[in-house]
Amino acid sequence: MKSVSLSLLALVLKSAELAEIEAELAQRLGDSPDLFAYEPLLIDLSQLPRSPAVAEGEQAPLGLDEDSVAAIDLAAVVAVLRQHRMQPVAVLSPNGAEQAQARVLGLAEAPADAMAPQRKSRKEAAVQEVVKEVIREVVVEVPVEVPVPGESRTLIIDKPLRSGQQVYAKGCDLVVLALVNPGAEVIADGSIHVYAPLRGKAIAGAKGDTAARIFAASMEAELISIAGTYRTTENPLPANVLGKPAQIRLDGDKLVMEALKF
Repeated sequence: MKSVSLSLLALVLKSAELAEIEAELAQRLGDSPDLFAYEPLLIDLSQLPRSPAVAEGEQAPLGLDEDSVAAIDLAAVVAVLRQHRMQPVAVLSPNGAEQAQARVLGLAEAPADAMAPQRKSRKEAAVQEVVKEVIREVVVEVPVEVPVPGESRTLIIDKPLRSGQQVYAKGCDLVVLALVNPGAEVIADGSIHVYAPLRGKAIAGAKGDTAARIFAASMEAELISIAGTYRTTENPLPANVLGKPAQIRLDGDKLVMEALKF
């Protein structure tokens, strides 16, 4: 047995209404319903509306407290997620009844502080949508083929990355000298430089560095993200950067895409 950490997609639910969740997922995934196929998923229940806590000394209605009633039907939510081929593996902040549901469904309970850095950033953000997929945090420590030597601030990968492979440059920039195929994932706490076609997922500023950037010799990514702000193939890359040398940076909460001129 060996302890490892994995990169997880987190689904932050702000409504317990299944129809709203289904509609929001359909809208966000659009023409790419399998974009997160087979991705391990954390279901975050911390933002769900809860009934007011019973005041001290008062009797709960019908003898039930808040933990006795589930705010959401987890089985139904899991079924919807599996329709998109996502793999729910854990829940965050369930009450007692939801925890019981999770156990029946084979879902683990995530540590209470798993999403703490992300919640802090959301408090500083504007009003958010009912459901939001978050492509960072539940912080990842994924073993990679090339270790970061000594005081180096850059991780260099010189082999092509195939579908299903993932590289995480913890605390540094990531340089990839070969093709990043569709379905592969490159993650860095700093910037990402790909001196070849970038066709997979690129996640820069994974711990919230808004100054991080993504560079590619041929920008064809299926997903790009900087400090949690992301864009998928549902919203295609503009013609001036698609398939061309380009950089992506963050301006406020907007991703700015620019062709590189030599």
